[in-house]
Amino acid sequence: MSDPASASPSAATEAVPLHGMSFGVFVAFIASLMATNAMAIDSMLPALPGIGAALGIEAGNHVQLVVTAYLLGFGGAQIVYGTLSDRYGRRPVLIFGLVLYTVASIAAMFAPSFAVMMVARVLQGVGAAATRVLATSIVRDCYSGRQMARVMSLAFIVFLAVPILAPSIGQLILLFAPWRGIFGLLVLFGVVTLSWVLLKLPETLHPEDRTPISLAGIRHAAGTVLGNRVTVFYSLAMTMAMGCLFGFINSAQQIFADAFRAPHLFTTVFALIAFFMALSSLLNARIVGRLGMRRVSHTALLGFILVAVVHGIAAVTGYETLWVFAVLQSGMMFCFGLMASNFNAIAMEPVGHVAGTASSLIGFVSTVGGALLGFALGQHFDGTTLPLTVGFGVLGGAALVLVLIGERGRLFRSGQPSARAAD
Repeated sequence: MSDPASASPSAATEAVPLHGMSFGVFVAFIASLMATNAMAIDSMLPALPGIGAALGIEAGNHVQLVVTAYLLGFGGAQIVYGTLSDRYGRRPVLIFGLVLYTVASIAAMFAPSFAVMMVARVLQGVGAAATRVLATSIVRDCYSGRQMARVMSLAFIVFLAVPILAPSIGQLILLFAPWRGIFGLLVLFGVVTLSWVLLKLPETLHPEDRTPISLAGIRHAAGTVLGNRVTVFYSLAMTMAMGCLFGFINSAQQIFADAFRAPHLFTTVFALIAFFMALSSLLNARIVGRLGMRRVSHTALLGFILVAVVHGIAAVTGYETLWVFAVLQSGMMFCFGLMASNFNAIAMEPVGHVAGTASSLIGFVSTVGGALLGFALGQHFDGTTLPLTVGFGVLGGAALVLVLIGERGRLFRSGQPSARAAD
């Protein structure tokens, strides 16, 4: 794809008018797009018991579907948005996604039954997937090189803060309004972001970069992705890791309320755990260039499994208190943060020539597969942390096996011949 921003040192400046905003406003806009997904998941975790009670769900584990339904829509839709935006432009596809997100949030806010809630959450996820796919595409349309990295880094700081703050925001709303007020916040968030797009964002895709939708081209690109050993097995390993993350998110509220009898500490400890995951992402940006993606992610995977084993032992022997859980879970999420971005980058590196399709397929597999695994893990919650910790160990072990297959039995090496320049 040709990009005028890469033509000369001054080209990045010339590209700025594409988005029509000042640099700071544009960064805030991209950050809001990136935050849409986390807001829709984490802000309602404190409200899950209230949602279940209001909509007649007797089994506490079944309320986890409020999270899983959203994730399935979010993951499933990623596979189409990239292709559509390359053909029809970023703006109309993003507008469609935000309108759907907002309308679905309204439907969820007034849902009279659990079935309606499930449909609304799936559609909400489908709408939010547009923001996930298009945020990076819009930045790439307008910037390249260091300026692009600067925009993404600044926006990512805000993105990392949202999972830390969102449950507390949800809890704060519950002090003054019923759980439907949280969906009201999501409606407001969707309306504001949509208005921002309508009023401030022009089309950023260069006319010469529009590509027709070709079934033959899609089949070829998909075949290229699915035929690469490293891409396939690292994508599956990422799916195992995502299953652990989503299993924790599904069960978190119940663990604090039922296992530790401390629902009042949920948002505080959840924020602490999310902080360590954010911290590891920032650390990874500093060390991966020196140590390499494989060395960092493989070490983190082994650390994840080790902490999971310790976590399981603590649960079995009865030594797991709330604060033991908080420390060990923080350690696991720290390792997850070091694994996730590197697994994705390793999976993408050999298929850069079909990056759009590859990103869509990897996002689809890891999110949908992870959502299903996380739901299965959450459904085994029995009032203790044991099923969750055992699940962490099993999925972590499965991820290790998949990485070993992808690497032909060797860890920590610099990578496949085609990847050495990047790793």
